Amino acid sequence: MRKSLILMAGIAFLLVPQLIWAQAKVGTAGVQFLELGVSARAIGMGDAFLAISDDASAVYYNPAGLTQMAEREVMFTHVSYLADINYDFVGLAYPTVRFGGVWGVGFYMLNAGDMDATHYEGSAGFPSTGQTFTAKDYALGLSYARSLTDRFNVGGTLKLIDELLDTERAIGWAADMGTLYDTGYRGFKIAMMISNFGPDLKFIDEECPLPMNFKFGGVLDVYRHESHVATFSVEGCHPNDALEKFNAGVEYCFKDMFSLRLGDHFEYDTGGISAGCGLRLSVSERPLTFDYGYHDMGLLEGFHRFSLGLSF
Repeated sequence: MRKSLILMAGIAFLLVPQLIWAQAKVGTAGVQFLELGVSARAIGMGDAFLAISDDASAVYYNPAGLTQMAEREVMFTHVSYLADINYDFVGLAYPTVRFGGVWGVGFYMLNAGDMDATHYEGSAGFPSTGQTFTAKDYALGLSYARSLTDRFNVGGTLKLIDELLDTERAIGWAADMGTLYDTGYRGFKIAMMISNFGPDLKFIDEECPLPMNFKFGGVLDVYRHESHVATFSVEGCHPNDALEKFNAGVEYCFKDMFSLRLGDHFEYDTGGISAGCGLRLSVSERPLTFDYGYHDMGLLEGFHRFSLGLSF
């Protein structure tokens, strides 16, 4: 009898969340710029980067991945979207001996530029008023990660959020928590993360929840021989404003210098194939990386992402 109760409880534990998660709540969360990826390398792999996160972009993808950083690194990313919308990111990873872990800082800015203010007069078209307004989103995050064992790592991020629309603005905060476990077998790592956990953001008189998301993923070296390494990465996520989504990607690296990447996004409204490449050079004995990623977003066409990383 006891075993039956335990079995029934286990089945309920698995099924109830599925019934709840099956209810899509598209458009119910705000500040969606927090869901925009920040790494050209990651977009080239279909954004399946949760269990990799081995550079300064870990402050976004999984703060626990910062523990893989042996040197300080700074990263810059620029993304050009449609309608002259630009997205920029600056990340810093800073290993410390005194605190026994790695600190990280991330700054995010989405700039929609100047837009014409229009009015509706009951006829076709929206005549311009001759005035303009702007919309911008900012976020500043502070991360910290450390290894609890030689294989298990944890990390967290606290973010300050600022959303600006002309003269009105909303300010709030959010937190991320991530884990990373290295099995020690063929580079196989497992990661979990909950992102953008925090109170609702209030804009003027309306409140909206943050785009909270739970992610789970893994990465494996499918081929490794002398100068050649091929890696496969996959992850799934359950956002609070949509149904489950999945990402998968591969990366081929030659002599840790040149990389080719290919990935895909599944169950996304604007998903699609992505691809990219990377180049790693040495400048004054310091690694310098250039990455490029392209994402085909179907009806929204495609966009390009460029990242520059420097260790010091």
